[in-house]
Amino acid sequence: MRKLLKTAIPAAILIAGIFLANVKPSLASAKYAKTEGKSCVYCHVTASKPELNAAGQYYKDHDHSLKGYVPAK
Repeated sequence: MRKLLKTAIPAAILIAGIFLANVKPSLASAKYAKTEGKSCVYCHVTASKPELNAAGQYYKDHDHSLKGYVPAK
């Protein structure tokens, strides 16, 4: 039993470390969508991806505000 614990605990710590090293922090926030009254895809190409469309780039460049933004037609 002790031998098993001596290998299982370091293995679990190693796996947890690898997982935590590969986790990326989320930069987008649902609070922005709620504040602006828009869905996530209003500013993002895909809701779960960080790539911004024209509205998202405007929002980023103008201190997190869509004031003055006119969507392209």
